[in-house]
Amino acid sequence: MSSSNMSFHVTHRYGDDSHESPSAFPSLLRELDERPEDTEHGSVSVTHESEWCLSVSRGGYVIFEHLEEGGERHMRDVPDSKIIELWTRLSQGDIATIEKEPWKPGY
Repeated sequence: MSSSNMSFHVTHRYGDDSHESPSAFPSLLRELDERPEDTEHGSVSVTHESEWCLSVSRGGYVIFEHLEEGGERHMRDVPDSKIIELWTRLSQGDIATIEKEPWKPGY
């Protein structure tokens, strides 16, 4: 299957889901810069059709988890460029490469 057929969706800060191209990832990340006082809506995410999800909170806090099977892990202080790289890999279904990152267990 070509990467253009791989299915993934993004979840915006206020809960809207949409199907976007990876070119939208920088603007998705910038949603976290708006209204910093609103801590309740503090993350955005990309979810692959395989149910692997990468969610990002302000300050570069990234959680990688399988939404059905768990196994959550996290990294702190991840730079924007790295977040976009991880989201792009996820959108392509490249789970193996993402798993090689220096994740710490849990949330």
